[in-house]
Amino acid sequence: MKTSLEKCLEEALDNIRKDREVTKELLNDAIAYLAKDDGRHKEIGVILAKYVETLQRSNEQLVKVAALKQKKEGASVGLTEHDKNELFDIIKGGSE
Repeated sequence: MKTSLEKCLEEALDNIRKDREVTKELLNDAIAYLAKDDGRHKEIGVILAKYVETLQRSNEQLVKVAALKQKKEGASVGLTEHDKNELFDIIKGGSE
């Protein structure tokens, strides 16, 4: 039997997926509208940015839900030494 936390996490994931799908459809429509005339970018550029921000927030929500599920399952939360080294190499490479 699922706990209330598991039910909430599943509902959150379902909502995130639905929101992402709607946002992707809106973004695709806006891109198609923009493709007809580059001059439209000034008209809808802010809207496009909001759609991308919405997708970014949903990514953050997915990460938070994954961390909660991982914590609930007793898995180690955090980066491995290998992960840390890879991230350091990426950051170091981007600053050169």
